[in-house]
Amino acid sequence: MSVDDLMTKALAALGEAGGPISVELLHRMADGGGVDEPKSIAEVAELLDVTAHTLRYYERIGLLVVDRDADGHRRYSPEAIRRLVFLTRMRLSGMAIRDLQHYVELVDAGADTVPERLDMLVEHRDTIQRQIRELTLSLAATEYKIATYGGRAGDPASRLRPRS
Repeated sequence: MSVDDLMTKALAALGEAGGPISVELLHRMADGGGVDEPKSIAEVAELLDVTAHTLRYYERIGLLVVDRDADGHRRYSPEAIRRLVFLTRMRLSGMAIRDLQHYVELVDAGADTVPERLDMLVEHRDTIQRQIRELTLSLAATEYKIATYGGRAGDPASRLRPRS
């Protein structure tokens, strides 16, 4: 199961339950979709829905270390894939590359950095929550305009029909 499939399932569960996503689903998302053996760059790119260029860039800027096989081809370990799952989710949520680099440096420095990592994540969570509120307001304004033009709010399949 790809990470995107897990995210879709998580978002569906969130929408249906109207509450938090289960801890089990979060663990599965962090697990990289149950990957238990090394994967090629093409396989990881497909799994995470990113480009191979992005994966090479993340390696080049120090966000992860990737093993090589005897022929010199990248082989992403399950641990590297789990890190990439986290990195891609944080990038999707708007975390800056420099913040990700700092976070990874802290992780690599060991358990003594947990309080600083926690502070970073709490701050980022607060930013995401603010963005969600702002997007919710933007969605409401968009829905209002759709209804104003004779469309049906909340129905993405409806056609915009301007009023005469």
